[in-house]
Amino acid sequence: MVDLSGTAGTADRGTTPRHFIDESDLSREEFLQVIRRGSEFRREHEAGTGDALLPRRTLGMIFEKSSTRTRVSFETAMTQLGGHAIYLSPEGTQIGRGEPLEDTARVLSEMVDIISVRTFSHEALQRFAAASRVPVINALTDLLHPCQLLADMQTFLDHAGDIEGRRVAWIGDGNNMCNSYINTAKLLGFELLIACPDGYEPDAGLLKAAGGHARRVETPQEACRGAHLVATDVWASMGQEQEQTMRERAFAGYQVDMRLMQEAADDALFMHCLPAHRGEEVDADVIDGPMSVVWAEAGNRLHAQKALLEFLLG
Repeated sequence: MVDLSGTAGTADRGTTPRHFIDESDLSREEFLQVIRRGSEFRREHEAGTGDALLPRRTLGMIFEKSSTRTRVSFETAMTQLGGHAIYLSPEGTQIGRGEPLEDTARVLSEMVDIISVRTFSHEALQRFAAASRVPVINALTDLLHPCQLLADMQTFLDHAGDIEGRRVAWIGDGNNMCNSYINTAKLLGFELLIACPDGYEPDAGLLKAAGGHARRVETPQEACRGAHLVATDVWASMGQEQEQTMRERAFAGYQVDMRLMQEAADDALFMHCLPAHRGEEVDADVIDGPMSVVWAEAGNRLHAQKALLEFLLG
């Protein structure tokens, strides 16, 4: 993993920066600090208040994967904090012409204050962060999606309180979102039950490291029984579109519908990181129903990331 021995709030390029590559790059107390601050930012946003806390700061955004929520939330966050964001695609930069990641990281470190990277390879992101002299944020890799977990945990806090000791059900693909839920279960102390088809399991190393906080169960019904939060994601993520038909067969029986939600606690919440495919991984009655908090969850990408940017930049 990247050396994270530096402290939050440093803008001195002569010191080791704090990165946010996976959930464990924050301590439990720091993670809670960020999501509580995110809730404050949401209240300020709804009240039409708030200060420009990061004037003249610039976020460089390297996106190798397409995005709606991640791009808009980061750009809006920097605008509301008084800073600026620059969107960089591979086609419009030297990355697309084969410039080494480390060289790009070193160059950008001379020009911007913080960098978010949305890419495929988690290992490539780690290499980039190791070469950067400014904080680097994981805006999504094929292994993890930690910014989404900040938003999800803030949403649970806002609607249901402390998640420690609660039960969470993950239904469907053991993908980057599932892996991030595993890491967060260990960090924040909740129980994660995972229901996924054979061949679509989450990362075995992360699951083992989580110990008793996360485990795979046989059926979606078992995972949902008594759950305070039920979460899912699309069956075919970006780059897996050619597997759609095969995955639809594999995931038959893993749709989150009202019958499945009835297994959960009476006050259970439903979350989905979006985009959603109604009629596939989730029924319209669930995602558009009273248990769903997906729109607040999506909105909290903005507020949680504002808190993260403030934390990393001081």
